[in-house]
Amino acid sequence: MKIKKTYSFAFFSSLYISIFTTGTLLLVSYFGFNLKISFWFWFLFIGVIFAFTFIITQYRIEKFIYQRIKKIYDSVSLLDTVDFNKTSITSDIATLSREVEKFAKDKQLQIKNLNKREGYRREFLGNVSHELKTPLFTVQGYLLTLADGAMNDKHFREKYIERANKGVERLIAIVKDLDMISKLESADLNINKEPFDIVNLVKGVYDLLEIKAKKRNITLLFDKQYDYPIMVIGDEERYEQVLTNLIVNSIKYGKIGGSIIVKIESFNKNKILIKIIDDGEGIKEEHKNRIFERFYRVDKSRSRDQGGSGLGLAIVKHIVEAHGEQIFVESEYLKGSTFSFTLEKAEKFYI
Repeated sequence: MKIKKTYSFAFFSSLYISIFTTGTLLLVSYFGFNLKISFWFWFLFIGVIFAFTFIITQYRIEKFIYQRIKKIYDSVSLLDTVDFNKTSITSDIATLSREVEKFAKDKQLQIKNLNKREGYRREFLGNVSHELKTPLFTVQGYLLTLADGAMNDKHFREKYIERANKGVERLIAIVKDLDMISKLESADLNINKEPFDIVNLVKGVYDLLEIKAKKRNITLLFDKQYDYPIMVIGDEERYEQVLTNLIVNSIKYGKIGGSIIVKIESFNKNKILIKIIDDGEGIKEEHKNRIFERFYRVDKSRSRDQGGSGLGLAIVKHIVEAHGEQIFVESEYLKGSTFSFTLEKAEKFYI
């Protein structure tokens, strides 16, 4: 094993001092007092001087270095006391250098992540401001127009009140979705897990969205005929929202005259996988990691024209993860996307 540098320093320092002290005493005793002292006395004397000097030197060096290194630890640990409190303070310079270097790298990574999050935060606040500002100004504009005299014209009165009401509905939708995400993030939303038939749930969502899909001439399909119920465990109401948000998203970005297919398959022994497959415009690679962020839009101008709160996919992710399940996205730009999530099986079955 490599000897610590402080021990090496103390050893040679003690050796030099011992030799010097012994030599000086030998000269003094020989020339000054003409004393004849036995060899064993000199051997014992050198040993005592060496041991005493080594202990004192090592102790003083350790204490000297420890006090100064402790100041360094205290200074850098002000940034994050958790990092240095986990390990004892060392007086070994090489160990200290490694720890400080590791500390610096960790802090650089943390600063990079914080800067990235700060960018996301600014973008999120800008998106929230824009999402709320647009319907607010719309409502305000129609109300001011009505107040300026349009109220007296029955045609304009009905049209502007209807448009103002749509703006209010959009504001309510945004607030409701934000409230749901806050509850999901704070684990304040009760998840009522019960067995339900996922095939029947998908059919119900298809019925609800049939008119919306027909407006873009999109066909809603299963990948095959499911003649028997497929029982899963979860909060049926929440998963209805998951399916609705994902299918609505596919309708918005799907190809006019295209199709949306729901596929149910085994994921593993205890899970099934629900896939929502569309043949729309797809997602570029640089957007895939961010599409589940609140208010993040791949195509901002087109997305806002399509309506919605901009929180649909964020809510989907939170609901799925609140059940302890996983959500995935596969997409190829201009060729379509596949969103899929896992569900717990209620019983053994084969698909």
